[in-house]
Amino acid sequence: MLPDFGLCCSEFEKYGFTLTVDQYEKFDLYAEFLCEYNKNVNLTAITTPYEILIKHFIDSVIALKYVEIPENSAIIDVGTGAGFPSVPIKIMRNDIKLTLLDSLAKRITFLERLCEKLGIEAEFIHGRAEDIGRMAEYREKFDFSCARAVANLSVLSEYCVPFVKVDGFFIAMKGPNEDIDASANAIKLLDGEVSAISDYNLDSDKRRIISIKKISHTSTKYPRNSSQIKKKSL
Repeated sequence: MLPDFGLCCSEFEKYGFTLTVDQYEKFDLYAEFLCEYNKNVNLTAITTPYEILIKHFIDSVIALKYVEIPENSAIIDVGTGAGFPSVPIKIMRNDIKLTLLDSLAKRITFLERLCEKLGIEAEFIHGRAEDIGRMAEYREKFDFSCARAVANLSVLSEYCVPFVKVDGFFIAMKGPNEDIDASANAIKLLDGEVSAISDYNLDSDKRRIISIKKISHTSTKYPRNSSQIKKKSL
């Protein structure tokens, strides 16, 4: 399914990564299963082998280049969809303790089957972030939360920051035009602060990773319910 091992290695090396045969085989199986499953469940519009390699796999693992993730860190991927960015990160860093959260049951079923095929251990949660983030067993329990989504940073922060421990980080993978200043109030209300902004090129496309550090406990007022979030950003 993916381009051959040599080409994949060279593409990963462009971004500072070394790809093992075992990792390549997992990515190849991932791509094949994703495209097959996508025929019945809408998971991605990206289906060509090279595009999957670059725009899904490398664009996910590149977070490891810009964010220092200590060994055995607990990560929750909020609104993970088809598993991006966290499943590719887990393929590269098997020590990571992974939790996958999505509101669509069909996606969770896909992820359960995918991880079984890949031999990956993960916890799977079907639910809305604004509901799960209020539950004691998940609130402020993770070293990192992450999201690669189209929602603006204010909304994503309200979904994702409550999951993170004090001194942990929310990692937002965004486009180059994200207005960070417009999200400053939301981040402050959630007891976070922007700790790093990393811009990079993915082939000819520009990308941005925003790291938000949790500096204190988030007020129990947040996250608000879905209707409040949709009506007005913080």
